[in-house]
Amino acid sequence: MKANDDPVLPWVVLDGSGAAIEPVSEYLRELLACGNSPASCRSYGYDLLRWFRFLAAVQVPWDRAQRSEVRDFVLWLRTSHNPARDRHRSGAPAAGSVNRRTGKPYLAAGYAPATINHALAVISAFYDFHLQTGQGPVVSPVPPQARSGRRPKAHHNPLEPFRLDRRAAYRQKQPELPYRAVPDDVVEDLFAMLDCNRDRALFSMFLSSGARAQEMLSLSIADVHPGEGRIFVRTKGLGGTKEACPAAPEAFAWLTLYLGELAAEGHWPGPDEPLWWTRRHPLRPLTYSALRAVLRRINDGIGANITLHDLRHTLGLRLIEDPNVSLVDVQHVMRHRQITTTGGYLRPRTDEVIAKVHEHYTRPKPQPLPLTGWLYDPQDLTDVFGPA
Repeated sequence: MKANDDPVLPWVVLDGSGAAIEPVSEYLRELLACGNSPASCRSYGYDLLRWFRFLAAVQVPWDRAQRSEVRDFVLWLRTSHNPARDRHRSGAPAAGSVNRRTGKPYLAAGYAPATINHALAVISAFYDFHLQTGQGPVVSPVPPQARSGRRPKAHHNPLEPFRLDRRAAYRQKQPELPYRAVPDDVVEDLFAMLDCNRDRALFSMFLSSGARAQEMLSLSIADVHPGEGRIFVRTKGLGGTKEACPAAPEAFAWLTLYLGELAAEGHWPGPDEPLWWTRRHPLRPLTYSALRAVLRRINDGIGANITLHDLRHTLGLRLIEDPNVSLVDVQHVMRHRQITTTGGYLRPRTDEVIAKVHEHYTRPKPQPLPLTGWLYDPQDLTDVFGPA
């Protein structure tokens, strides 16, 4: 898979000979026409690339694939190593182990259940598209989602027990993980590791605005409004529409120092140019890979496993704990479409529950008053006759 110069189709999936796989290109054009972002098309393209590589290995044409190929594909994903998990660095923690500073487990060496389910959803949509166009097989090889035939949840009779629909075949069980905030001491160590004003401004923006990584990196000079205390980001899933989100005053202070350093080096980005640039010459717009390299160096230095999305969750949990900020306010800051998504921040965190239960165990128990013979409880006498 590589970037394409075609302005209509920015990503193209190639076969073993280096030629574009036309059925995949047609499907990606359909996604773009339906309003999906280029980032979504890139994600779908990688899922289809993995599927076509598997079909090439088992020597089955894509339009002759059966349910058995999908089953073997899922079994291969469940047992194979994910090349994105580079665990070969010296001193790297074991896959699945829990970091002692953040309390968050490291990613497993294989493919996560969510990754497998996402791949099945993409492959299913790919075959459904070609079923409609008449260019693919008559029947999709991916088993459809199981339906019970009952009424939707909105029309459920509260007097009847509610039962969820069964998972479709080959879909994996996904654990419902709670949102996790980065501990305050780890945040302090993170900022202590930053050695330039660009990174200080960047991570302050992440921690105070709740912007996603791609949203932050796509900021231009004109998207920053220090006087209003806000930035404008292209929200995921809205076709490039920009929405305002707040940022802390210290983030704008670090940003001013960073832009001053750029000006001192003779680089004056225009209003429509990127906000974040590399530090090495020749200056280039900062990429996601370079930003991850910065965070990886920080994690190695402080012994943590923070991700950029953890900073977004940290902001959401901090706002939830503020009694002056309502749940609707948090939804607006996090830019969630459904308030039920924001409601996930209301679930108690594991460390908080453990602390409360530990306090319950260590709290001294009230001792009963020793009674000898027929004696009245002193509190009862006080209630009847008043204090002595």
